Amino acid sequence: MNDSSENTIATPSRPLSPRVSFMPPKPIVIIGLMGCGKTSIGKRIAKRFELQFCDSDQEVEAAAGCSVSDIDSIYGEGAFQNGEYRVLSRILSQTIQVIATGCLSFTYESTRQLMKEKAISVWLKADLQTLLLRVTGRKDRPLLEVGKEEEILIDLIDKYYPIFSESDVCVQTYDEPANITVDRVIIAMSEFIQANYPDHHVLKSV
Repeated sequence: MNDSSENTIATPSRPLSPRVSFMPPKPIVIIGLMGCGKTSIGKRIAKRFELQFCDSDQEVEAAAGCSVSDIDSIYGEGAFQNGEYRVLSRILSQTIQVIATGCLSFTYESTRQLMKEKAISVWLKADLQTLLLRVTGRKDRPLLEVGKEEEILIDLIDKYYPIFSESDVCVQTYDEPANITVDRVIIAMSEFIQANYPDHHVLKSV
């Protein structure tokens, strides 16, 4: 985590640069609630760096042989959390890559400590209205109930945003073109890496 008292935050008011030179010294884990853009932004970041992209939920499903929403009901309470920890331990020990994590992954203490040790965490922080715009009416979000999305999201934001704030990098996300968000993520990461891993800065143009 950054030595400063606050993580690196990027907002639209900050100037953007089309070229930033660095190579991530560790895997990049993208964290945040459902609808914040972890998969879409993560894939674009991986492409910029010419790195492999991985979705941890898909890896957990492949290991368990069933969907994320069914894992605990089939294997018992806590099975998903334990399985995700094992999967992330394996993935984070492999090559440097970009990983989109489950929406609550970072809220589990053991998994959070694993990410802090083995990766650079990037929180895509979306406000309530942005999340609602992206998830309302969708039936593929296990934590949400159709018709109660706003109530549930308010509770999740109140409960988990203070934990997400422990991330290395925070980038506010909006209803905007994905590449604009990607640019801001890369600039925020560049500042974090320059401050904490100076030997890895000015190594690769992205």
